[in-house]
Amino acid sequence: MARMFRGESVHKVDSKGRVSIPANFRRVLEDNDPRWTAGGNPELVIVYGDHRQNYLECYTMAAMAEVDAKIARLPRGSKPRRMLETLFTGQAHETSVDETGRLVLPAKLRAKIGLEGEAHFLATGDTFQILSPEGYAAKMGEMGNWLDDLDEDVDPLTFLEPTPPPGEMH
Repeated sequence: MARMFRGESVHKVDSKGRVSIPANFRRVLEDNDPRWTAGGNPELVIVYGDHRQNYLECYTMAAMAEVDAKIARLPRGSKPRRMLETLFTGQAHETSVDETGRLVLPAKLRAKIGLEGEAHFLATGDTFQILSPEGYAAKMGEMGNWLDDLDEDVDPLTFLEPTPPPGEMH
């Protein structure tokens, strides 16, 4: 299994949209970029098109290749395939980390999520998200609400267990 993104971090965004990527995130990008070589700059894909999300979803090249392959298996010309191609290909920004470990986020992407001055990086397994402080607060509030809705004795790890078919007991 490939290395995954873990943790969270806050970094300054300058007036040109440059922001440092957490060092441990850069290692994951390198490990999951088949064209990366030592001393080079790893590539990634930033998906920004979903109007419902208040963050930028950043995919390693390997994770994006997996998504592309799944889309390609859908029937050519089908509406789901056309919509997913638009979302994950058309409304995506392929970029690379620069020599100093930074990303340059175009104004369009920064404007979409209201990003100014400070960016929150949040690991989500084989992707990571870039959020504004407000977007981060909303996401943490959503998670807090979900946890508050669980019974106090429920361990969230139980959701990782397979659910038995109806009528079958463990």
